[in-house]
Amino acid sequence: MIRLGLRSVGIAVAVLALVSSAVVANAQSTPRWLTLPDTPTLPTAQQSGHAPVNGVSIWYATFGGGEPVVLLHGGLANANYWGGQVPSLARKYRVIVMDSRGHGRSTRNAEPYGYDLMASDVLGLMDYLKIDKAAIVGWSDGAIIGLDIAMKHPERVSRLFAFAANSDPSGVKDVTKSPVFTKFIARAEKEYEALSATPKDYKRFLEEISHMWESQPHWTESDLGRIKVPTWIVDGDHDEAIHRENTELMAGAIPRTGLLIQPEVSHFSMLQAPDQFTGDILRFLARKWD
Repeated sequence: MIRLGLRSVGIAVAVLALVSSAVVANAQSTPRWLTLPDTPTLPTAQQSGHAPVNGVSIWYATFGGGEPVVLLHGGLANANYWGGQVPSLARKYRVIVMDSRGHGRSTRNAEPYGYDLMASDVLGLMDYLKIDKAAIVGWSDGAIIGLDIAMKHPERVSRLFAFAANSDPSGVKDVTKSPVFTKFIARAEKEYEALSATPKDYKRFLEEISHMWESQPHWTESDLGRIKVPTWIVDGDHDEAIHRENTELMAGAIPRTGLLIQPEVSHFSMLQAPDQFTGDILRFLARKWD
């Protein structure tokens, strides 16, 4: 009976090993650009709170010390999405994250969503924190906001890292065909319900943000040519939301710019390859500009 028991245990262990190997192999066979890793958490902030800006309450947090770097998240998301980048960046820089109006822990008013308005919110928070000028790292809507600020208020931007932006609605793909983006929208609803002061308003929030995506921005190559601050236009090689042609158009139109295509990632690069994404930011921030 003892020998039989040991043999049974051995068979069970072998079966479990085969199952585990199959699970790992299946996970490894899924390209990382087709995954949506969990939303990270932010480290403990040196300072955080709500700033009164443009008639709303903007949530923010700051980390580390040194030259200021403002991180701006994408539409429907919140500042927690930068949890994979903040620890490394904060070793050398003063990192500021914020929730855009109506997103995360920030409130909104009756004004319709628009990139000019949200850019004004960023400047208002910088004023509140007594930051005259900062580097901006933006993802998606955050990158568009960064471009808006660099175009219209260049004195406030030292350099701009713009990931997955578009200059015109025609530059956006039909994201309803993307299972990763569909999963993100569902996740964003749960995060909105957990963080927002108006947790039952996600459907209306999604509709209004979607209307902004469909109607803004409308920048010409001449408009983009007004951006004089050092800029990198960045995207993932498998971005499911942005047409590559629009990314290349922006990089070609903006003086003093570089084009960077990150490998094996999509619109959610900072989650799929956080070390790669952070390393690119650090290289950009350390770059010497003529």
